[in-house]
Amino acid sequence: MTDVLPGTGRLAHAPANHPPVNRAKIGVLLANLGTPDNYDYWSMRRYLSEFLSDKRVVDIADWKWQPLLQLIILTKRPFTSGANYKSIWNHDKNESPLLTITKDQTAAIAAAMQATHGDTVMVDFCMRYGNPSTASKVKAMVAAGCEKILFFPLYPHYAGATSATANDAFFKALTKEKRQPAARTVAEYFDHPAYIDALAQSVERAYAALDHRPDVLVASYHGMPQRYLMEGDPYHCQCQKTSRLLRERLGWEKGAIDTTFQSVFGREVWLKPYTVEHVAELAKAGKKRIAVMAPAFSADCIETLEEINGEIREAFLHAGGQEFTYIPCLNDDAAHISALVQVIKENLMGWIG
Repeated sequence: MTDVLPGTGRLAHAPANHPPVNRAKIGVLLANLGTPDNYDYWSMRRYLSEFLSDKRVVDIADWKWQPLLQLIILTKRPFTSGANYKSIWNHDKNESPLLTITKDQTAAIAAAMQATHGDTVMVDFCMRYGNPSTASKVKAMVAAGCEKILFFPLYPHYAGATSATANDAFFKALTKEKRQPAARTVAEYFDHPAYIDALAQSVERAYAALDHRPDVLVASYHGMPQRYLMEGDPYHCQCQKTSRLLRERLGWEKGAIDTTFQSVFGREVWLKPYTVEHVAELAKAGKKRIAVMAPAFSADCIETLEEINGEIREAFLHAGGQEFTYIPCLNDDAAHISALVQVIKENLMGWIG
């Protein structure tokens, strides 16, 4: 650590004209997918253009994809996506629920780290797309004296389109720094016992509040093209393992949890079964009560609050289902925060006591 005289910003053995230096810290930078600044057309267009131009998300050659994206998709989709965001928007704070929840998670984690490590650890968050950007937060941490940064993508499961692209943005941000900090990234934690236990507790609480036990629990994960699995992305297998570990932790029999995938985009075949189709099939098969949860999301967002609780719920009820229960994401639940703090501390070993 840099030897800085307390309260002076001066190095102990530096000349008087040396530029001020902050006392050395360790940064913990949480990262989530992102959020538009607002739900109007231009805010949505900027956000969607950045998101859908990411080669990790859509790996089509620019000469094929960009004309289609900029001239066709982004002339219409900002209106429909904007309407969806408006329906779930936190109007009191004028921000998306994902941003609100991520702020709450960051504050809770920061408080936990402060309690054990004082001011030696700085906790903040960034977004892969939109604001606050990864680059701006890396710059702020370096300016604050962070000589080491632990970068934590808040995705329990690894996927090229989530964890990898978040790491890409982090590494790119580091190239802009004159004084580059030491860096670590947190790996996926889909099978971490504390994470599985937090999921199980959320199911137990939800079931305890119901008059009738659901016939099936559907674990709906964000989808990806089937091709990505064949090319070596481990996401599908990790989702399956999370469902199994959750079922075992709950003490349920095989078949009690269905694993499905949502948010299909484009014409390519994605991971199956598709959630929206599967819940309709359950209703037609006589499963009148179901519960749906989204273990791949660390915070409720457009895919859970609007897609699961809207489109997917409607598909189930339209097909003859009677009771649809959405189990919220873990968000800033105490067990979830405890699990995230445990993962952080495990990854800080060797950097801090």
